[in-house]
Amino acid sequence: MDSIQPPVTFETLDIARIMHDIPHRYPMLMIDRVVDVILDHSAIGVKNVSVDEPFFQGHFPNHPVMPGVLIIESMAQTAAVLVVETLGGDAAGKLVYFMTIESAKFRRPVVPGDQLRLRVVKERRRANVWKFHGVGTVDGVSVAEATFAAMIMDRQTPSE
Repeated sequence: MDSIQPPVTFETLDIARIMHDIPHRYPMLMIDRVVDVILDHSAIGVKNVSVDEPFFQGHFPNHPVMPGVLIIESMAQTAAVLVVETLGGDAAGKLVYFMTIESAKFRRPVVPGDQLRLRVVKERRRANVWKFHGVGTVDGVSVAEATFAAMIMDRQTPSE
């Protein structure tokens, strides 16, 4: 009789774990927490959007809106954490580079005070290239979505 193993899951990965997994730092670290991680399948990134975000100074004065490209970046960082957690310890701190972004749609503005939840689901993996579909929501309402591919690579030192 074959036994089916349940998926490995984590309830919550805090900011310290995120910073261990991916090299992004302020002001480009775009997620605060990752929840509901199912290794090799899906995860949800959480971004608490604050009026103090540096991009709000110019996007747009007196009408702050989170740039859509940064919402997609937040999805990608969530996916990068999922990749690193799936691959294990040796992958921590590696770089995950965008290769493609497809079918990006922005449905409503994300503004200060919103909690952006970014669900990413792995569509496929071939060697070091991973493809995901991501949906961002605020209060359960879709604000953005995209399909994107990324490649995980070792960091290179400045002399290389």
